[in-house]
Amino acid sequence: MDLGLRGKRALITASSGGMGANIARALAAEGTNVALFARTEAKLQAVAREIAHQHGVETHAVTGSMLEAGDVARLVETLKDLGGVDIVVLVTGRPPNPLRATLEETDEARWHEAYNSQLWGVIQTIGAIVPSMLARGWGRIIAVTSASAKQPMAEHALSTVFRAGVTAYMKGLANELGAKGITVNCVAPALIETTHRSGTSAYTAEQTRDRVQLTPLGRLGTQEELCGVVTFLVSRQAGFITGSTIAVEGGMVGALF
Repeated sequence: MDLGLRGKRALITASSGGMGANIARALAAEGTNVALFARTEAKLQAVAREIAHQHGVETHAVTGSMLEAGDVARLVETLKDLGGVDIVVLVTGRPPNPLRATLEETDEARWHEAYNSQLWGVIQTIGAIVPSMLARGWGRIIAVTSASAKQPMAEHALSTVFRAGVTAYMKGLANELGAKGITVNCVAPALIETTHRSGTSAYTAEQTRDRVQLTPLGRLGTQEELCGVVTFLVSRQAGFITGSTIAVEGGMVGALF
């Protein structure tokens, strides 16, 4: 199936590693030119070189933070110089560690940190980039959130509150941008396998067992499966999907809707 992504340009945030880098690789495999944005220059440049070598697409690395207005402004100018952007995929940081029960989240500094990293960074980045997308008459915006926004998980209060905030923001944005040819959606993962830099699982054997028990599929999801959903949502064929949250959590969420 031709997804209509060849020659498009995508911005992927937090793309110096992990989920963001994997999404960039998946889009590049479809012929999408990619702009990578993250704070760690050396890692970001390494991912950019790898993608360019493997997929032969235009790849640009912009170092900066979604929380710094100056960095975001520089990102916007870079994208303009490259000819604009068609696709934006927003990946954000994790909540502060260690995770705590809801009533134990009494540290105001942790709430501010989670708000900034998970909600404000999205709002600031989208607010700066969307004006330059409007004239194109076509666009895709995806925010990677969490299934905890649909079904709160134990010790995930910070993630639940602010991922839900991103979901509400994206829903409002979808209503405002639909007539401009831009779709806006969320992808809400959970129980996805992740790895350390060493290539080993980020979960202990006990943690893996606990997570597997939450899904009727009896296994963790793969990065490839998550990236496949994101890739479809930014495709030509997904043009009638907007204002939606697609859960990629192996059936963990028990709600009907």
